[in-house]
Amino acid sequence: MKNLNDILFIVQARVNSERAPQKMIRPFAGTNLFDIALKKIKQTKIPLENFRASIYEQELIDICKSNGLQYYKRSKESANNDTSLQKIYEWHNQFDYKYAVIINACNLFLQPETIDAFIDEYVSNAYDGQFAVMPKKQYYWNQSGSLITNWPTGNNIMNTKAVETIYEAGHVLYAGQMEKIKQGVWMGRPPYGKNNPHLFEISEFECLDIDYEWQFDLYTNYWEKING
Repeated sequence: MKNLNDILFIVQARVNSERAPQKMIRPFAGTNLFDIALKKIKQTKIPLENFRASIYEQELIDICKSNGLQYYKRSKESANNDTSLQKIYEWHNQFDYKYAVIINACNLFLQPETIDAFIDEYVSNAYDGQFAVMPKKQYYWNQSGSLITNWPTGNNIMNTKAVETIYEAGHVLYAGQMEKIKQGVWMGRPPYGKNNPHLFEISEFECLDIDYEWQFDLYTNYWEKING
């Protein structure tokens, strides 16, 4: 088991997104994605003294301050370039914590209860890394056209109900050892195998991300519908 107080909790954001510019701070349903993410953090069991928003731009800093949360000011290089693991997560050697849990700020429909369940499972197990994944029952092919999914025995039709469950990266919740980041490894260590990292199942709905312009309109309408 792990101690909750040994975990650094991080929400990392930047303004310089490419596919949907300034998506974290642009108006969304009367607020913005970054503000929604931070308010969600305050509804979880995360000890706020263990929380940091990893941000660079002043707009994000102002939103963080308005929520009364602490932040780590990442470098301009970290916020504007897809660089090494240690540089993107440059906070890894700035805090005295054994583990880190990262919550993706872009996943609008991620629920506080799911964040808490992820934390509970990570604290209670012995695995170094943990990763949120979506269970899928689907057929997949590789680039050469070979079927990756095992065809169900005795079935001559493509029935997804009959195939073995596989898992797709959710890109929403991540956990691992701080020390491993220093070594250029995150959530596990090659060769990757069972429970390296440990897989945490999450609904596909909670993994919905806003990456493109059309998603703003679609998700705004749905957000307003379910939030009154």
